[in-house]
Order: sequence, then C-alpha cells, then structure tokens
Amino acid sequence: MSVMTIEKIVEQALQDGYLTPVMEAEVGRICDNASELSIEEYMALDRLMGALLTGDVAAVPRKQFINVMEELVLTEAIASVAEIEATSETTLDVGDIAAYALNRLPPLYATTEEGAAIQRQRAKDQLQELIAQQVSEGISLYLDRPSPFPERQALGKSTGNEILRQVSNLLQVYAPNFEQKTR
Repeated sequence: MSVMTIEKIVEQALQDGYLTPVMEAEVGRICDNASELSIEEYMALDRLMGALLTGDVAAVPRKQFINVMEELVLTEAIASVAEIEATSETTLDVGDIAAYALNRLPPLYATTEEGAAIQRQRAKDQLQELIAQQVSEGISLYLDRPSPFPERQALGKSTGNEILRQVSNLLQVYAPNFEQKTR
C-alpha cells in the first residue's frame, strides 16, 4: 500500500463520499506523529470537516454489527481469570486469553438486539462447552509462556467519539489559528 497523506485520504473520502474508520485512524496517526502540519494538511482537514458537515462525505460508523461471541468469550475469560487470580499470585491478561479463544471459535454476528439474543441462545445451547474449553486452553498457554516481551504494544483503546468531533478536535489542536479564507 502506498504511503497515505492527509491530502490523499481527504481526496479519497471526497471522491467516495465516505470516510471509513481506517481512513479516520490514519489521519489521526499522521497528526499524532507530525510535529507540525503543513498548510496543505490544514486545508485538507478543513475541506474534510466542511464535507462532513454538509453531508457530502458520510462517516462510516465503526460498527454496524456486533460479534456476540466476543461478549460471551470475555464473560467466560473474566470469570475464569478472576477465579485463578483470587487463589494465586498469578496475574493474567484477559485480552490475550480472549483473543486466543476468539481465534478458535465461530463468530456470531448480529445487527439487531433480537438477532443478538438469538445468537446468545444459540451459543448457550450449542457452544458453551467449546467456549469454556478454548478459554481454558488460552489460560494454560498464557501460564506456560515466558513473560511478555517489553516491546509488545497493546492496541489503542477506542474512545467512541463521533467523527465530526474528532476532526474538529484535530483541527483545533493542530491548527488553532488557521482559518481558510473564503472567496
């Protein structure tokens, strides 16, 4: 993949009419890593903000669906980890254990609360034993491995802010005195 710039991302968003979560994350990454943004980058962010406000570009929500398996695995992992941590000096990483199990279980996607309830019931009836088994295997492997490498970096936590506020904040932080002149 070619190196993405703010200008290229904004151009793509304007062309497509959509700003995806990946595009949004890349703009944020560029801004976070830049000591100073160029006038072109400020102008591109301003164009993006305007297009988002007018509706010419729509922000694609981060999730329009959920994987019910994630909540089921997390619930199982948290309960299992809490039990182990309560009876020993061991500290476990719930995220690592849940990721291990999720990679070995079928996804259960839903787009509505009703669909999620159906998937939860399906999992309870057909998959609960398999979920517990995969979480247990994840814990065993976690306990058997050497301590984590210091260079490991956990994935960032999403704040859930809406895209308009994020772009607006980016503009305020990186271009507090910039205003595009109107003709």
